[in-house]
Amino acid sequence: MTADIALRTATPDEIPALLALWARAAKGTSITDDADGVAALLGRDPECLIVATPADDPATVVGTVIAGWDGWRCHLYRLAVDPEYRRRGIGAALLAAAEARFTALGGRRADAMVLDDNAQGQRTWQTAGYGPQPQWTRWAKPLPLDA
Repeated sequence: MTADIALRTATPDEIPALLALWARAAKGTSITDDADGVAALLGRDPECLIVATPADDPATVVGTVIAGWDGWRCHLYRLAVDPEYRRRGIGAALLAAAEARFTALGGRRADAMVLDDNAQGQRTWQTAGYGPQPQWTRWAKPLPLDA
């Protein structure tokens, strides 16, 4: 990572900036990509969302990764770096911080979901040592929201 970037955990007041970053830097959206979803995430695990900021501008978020730990598995979501800040080692630094968090919590394996048509994302994850597990298929069902 370059010395001009700092890593820290996200704060609830940054939710609009996080959503804006994901809209411009991440491929695809999730049903939880909204203020309520991110607020719930931070409320449950305030240290799971790691952000990268310019060292001289800690209020500007230029990268993120969600390092979710459920007590059994380590899940990585929303690795995103602002297009203007790419190719500086920020993504690698975010992943290293997430993996350090998992190790400290007792995690043994991290996984990431990568869209099949996200070639750039697949290269990023492969470079970081991750690979697909062809023996698994992700099964999903959207849950109804409380009315």
